[in-house]
Amino acid sequence: MTEDNNYSSPSIATISRQELRELVRSQLQALLEQDNLSGAKAMLVPVQPADIAEAIEGLPETMQVIAFRLLSKREAIEVYEQLDSSVQQSLCEKFKRQEVIDIVDKMSPDDRAKLFEELPATVVRRLLGQLSPAERQATAQLLGYNSGTAGRIMTPEYISLKEEYTVSQSLERIRSLAHVTETVYSLYVTDTNRHLTGILSLRDLVTSQLNQTISEIMSRDFVCVQTGTDQEEVARIIQRYDFLAIPVVDSEQRLVGIITIDDVLDILEQETTEDIYALGGVQSEGDNYFQVNLFTAARRRVVWLFVLLLTNSVTGGIITAQEDILKKVVALAAFIPLLTGTGGNVGAQSSTVVIRGMNTDEIWKIGPFKVILREAAAGAILGSVLGLLATVWAFLFIVNGNLEVSVTVGVSLLAISILASVAGSSLPFLFRSFGLDPALMSAPFITTAVDVLGVLIYFNLARVILQI
Repeated sequence: MTEDNNYSSPSIATISRQELRELVRSQLQALLEQDNLSGAKAMLVPVQPADIAEAIEGLPETMQVIAFRLLSKREAIEVYEQLDSSVQQSLCEKFKRQEVIDIVDKMSPDDRAKLFEELPATVVRRLLGQLSPAERQATAQLLGYNSGTAGRIMTPEYISLKEEYTVSQSLERIRSLAHVTETVYSLYVTDTNRHLTGILSLRDLVTSQLNQTISEIMSRDFVCVQTGTDQEEVARIIQRYDFLAIPVVDSEQRLVGIITIDDVLDILEQETTEDIYALGGVQSEGDNYFQVNLFTAARRRVVWLFVLLLTNSVTGGIITAQEDILKKVVALAAFIPLLTGTGGNVGAQSSTVVIRGMNTDEIWKIGPFKVILREAAAGAILGSVLGLLATVWAFLFIVNGNLEVSVTVGVSLLAISILASVAGSSLPFLFRSFGLDPALMSAPFITTAVDVLGVLIYFNLARVILQI
């Protein structure tokens, strides 16, 4: 790389990947601002497609098309598959029609199906009509399956072998198909009707004698998924068995595609993001939250905030109804935020660990009843520690030595912590039994239950302890 490119690459070993990506983006933007297209093109040569994609995403929108057009056709396809869907759509709108067709036609079928899910229906129909017959059929097949299933995320690009093939014949077949298939490390054996009969790895093949047949070295004990299997379940199976890929069969056990580990990583990221958004009471529709319209983002969040507003109104009504006790012991009002806030936090912790356990299947080894009992015990321990500290703190610094009020606060904190732990651990199971998303429903309902019941517990304990 020459000096007039205005770019010098530091040793990758000396900087982190994030720093490298930021360096690529800043250098690329600087060269484009100087109209130094040859320098920008040369700078991108040693950079990985994933890093180029992230650099392009970080550029101003007017520069994204210019940077993308600097890539060779092969690089452009690899980079395009790595781009965020919103950037893919933006580039589609700015490219000439033939440029779009050339890129989309060479994409892997599963990545193309993901792109088509995001594009307007009129654009998808136009692009489908321009694809080569083979690619059009492959894409239409994937789009025919429900979103979020194995059929939608699989790729039909795999290598199949026959039982009567010799190792030598199989190696020749792999060499001829390696450039058009997703992976060569996992191989699948089918009969004349494409029924999956066995699997073997590339290691098994290359370590066998050339004259051996596939039937002698393949394994008939294999794991596969159906086209309708939920993508999250697919991810769990691949994770459990440490697969690089898993075969997908239809209802007649015919091999129709495979799902590879890179697809699973995308699934896990997507599902985890959706769960985190749901736990925060933010509705997610599968797109990038930070790239959606501001008013759309606000609309998705306002639903549960409205629920919480109503909850606070109920809580406020309960406090108003206790006006007589508050007039006699005004100091009680000072601890209401402490009690409701602590209850919400304890409940959120319990629901988080339970929902995470559901997603990883760990929780089912213990059983719902034991999990709830364990969280109740944890709530009791937490409540005891927090209640003791709150009692001492209130006695010394807030209520000027009023032991009854201090004890009321401490005992209430213990009761609310137990209540919140039980609610936080049991509500996810309840919602799941009703077919509802535990992550989406738990956060607001836990806050609702703990706030209302916590305030009731607090004032009733105050009446008993203070004898009002």
